[in-house]
Amino acid sequence: MNCKNYDAITFDVYGTLIDWEPAILADLRRWIEAEGAAMDDAALLDGFDRARAHYQSLSPARPYPRVLRSAFAYIADELGLEVNPEEQIRFGISVGDWQPYPDSIDALARLRERYVLGALTNMDDASFAKSHALLGNCFDVIVTAETAGAYKPSLRHFVLGLTILAARKIPPQRVLHVAQSLRADVRPANLLGQDVVWIDREGRGLGHSGFGAELAEPMATFATMESFVSKFLE
Repeated sequence: MNCKNYDAITFDVYGTLIDWEPAILADLRRWIEAEGAAMDDAALLDGFDRARAHYQSLSPARPYPRVLRSAFAYIADELGLEVNPEEQIRFGISVGDWQPYPDSIDALARLRERYVLGALTNMDDASFAKSHALLGNCFDVIVTAETAGAYKPSLRHFVLGLTILAARKIPPQRVLHVAQSLRADVRPANLLGQDVVWIDREGRGLGHSGFGAELAEPMATFATMESFVSKFLE
């Protein structure tokens, strides 16, 4: 992995740069405990992961707040609970509350000094804008699910992102993808023959399972963005 081989770096955002799992778990746990229900963190997160994948496959253009609201109802049904409309709405608009990992902003700033940066995200435009602001508005190229008309692991994000970069005179072989999700990012990048790095954050698991995840083959694995950038730029 030679930093001189690339002119652009694209990112999976949620899980890689934005630490969304604790916020999702906190919101869901507060709600189910108030309802007198019980489910451990692993099962709760697995239920959310299955629900979001289900609704994304049903409606590729569904805005992410609707995905979150639908996932909320899915989990309520699994637990035999009535949907609390106020909690469901609050969960649906919670994206702006999800904070970056402590190392994300500095790592991105260091990379932006030398590379064109892109975001390939399953978020809708309005929701992603909130996260982008938290990350310092660092991305030169942005492909959302709303733009692509699809959700990863569809290849549309990748093809559209590479097409935009090609128009900027950056060919696909000069683009590195960096991601946390094996299912939605690493495997699709493999299928396109694109170089891809896996950020395997400790204690985080969304995107590590599901169709195709077991076939994912990153070229390198790092536990943090800080360790990746330090090694990449040395």
